[in-house]
Amino acid sequence: METAERFRAAVEKRDLAALEGLFTEDVRFYSPVKFTPFEGRPMVLGLFGVLMRVFEDFRYVGDFEGAAETSADGQELAAEVLLFRAAVDGREIHGIDLLHFDEAGRIKEFTVMVRPQSAVQALGQAVLAGLVADGLA
Repeated sequence: METAERFRAAVEKRDLAALEGLFTEDVRFYSPVKFTPFEGRPMVLGLFGVLMRVFEDFRYVGDFEGAAETSADGQELAAEVLLFRAAVDGREIHGIDLLHFDEAGRIKEFTVMVRPQSAVQALGQAVLAGLVADGLA
């Protein structure tokens, strides 16, 4: 899907401005370290600004395309899974980004899953510090 390719390129280049048009206005971001989603384009873009600073050596290593139900309303939408590797505070992270696309091809819902547990904890602490520093939490 074209949006996923543009998203992947923007993230790998750490180009926050290139992400803005790829999200719906009401995008929902499900994090591995927070129960409730981050909601709305401004908040999700702010979160991506933090993530781009927190992740070290971030790279996508694979992808899968298909369809899946969204968490918000159970609607089945086109979806893509992007597999990634990165580090946070020197801890290796393996993860996936699950992107759901609306009818116009924009990202409507975004879910991140990571492992191992020690990396999830390091990621949570680093993201919270970044959100606080940026006035987003």
